[in-house]
Amino acid sequence: MIITIGGIKGGVGKSLVAINLTVIRALLKKRVLLVDGDEQGTAGDWAEHRVGLGIKTPWTTVRLRAKALRSEVLKLSNDYDDVIIDCGGRDTSSLRAALSVSDVFLVPFQPKSFDIWTSSKVVELIQDAQAINEKLRAYSFINCGGVRGRDNEEAQQIIAENNDIQLLSNVICLRKAFSNSSALGLGVCEHKKDIKAIQEIRDLHDAVFGVSATCGRRKKCVKKM
Repeated sequence: MIITIGGIKGGVGKSLVAINLTVIRALLKKRVLLVDGDEQGTAGDWAEHRVGLGIKTPWTTVRLRAKALRSEVLKLSNDYDDVIIDCGGRDTSSLRAALSVSDVFLVPFQPKSFDIWTSSKVVELIQDAQAINEKLRAYSFINCGGVRGRDNEEAQQIIAENNDIQLLSNVICLRKAFSNSSALGLGVCEHKKDIKAIQEIRDLHDAVFGVSATCGRRKKCVKKM
């Protein structure tokens, strides 16, 4: 499966989602290609940081931009079970190239008015991409959500009005565990410090990939039998 995580609004935690999904898939013994398609290079920098710390990294990370992203992903995808593409928070040639070859477009939204207002522009981007790539499916979810309050629910209600994006019920809350683990070159499943954060990213993984994974306090995530 080829998944692009992106949007047209920056600062919504796309890279953290990309690296954590990559970690889960790798721990499930999947052959994973992590593509850094963002000019900021967060996912690539994190992967290099992890390798520099000597942490086992059972996946491949590459940095690709614009037309090279499309051509290289097409060439490499058959060698991997999953390709996870982290694209920036703007409508760029890299994002459009990624969507032209992806099975899934995963769009995180923060429960803030400025973020939610971009949903109509995201729909236009999806429609353009689906005119080229008919297999593309688009999903949205709340990221960096509040631990308490009705902001998450109110944001979900607004996003759900756009029929071109299927709203997932998942909410990834703004938890220090995500930034703390990434600073250590880890995913939250590996860091094992916040059960709620682990549960949230596991549930998102299950919703996107349609399988069940258990990320617990042990050294690895294992597939439920």
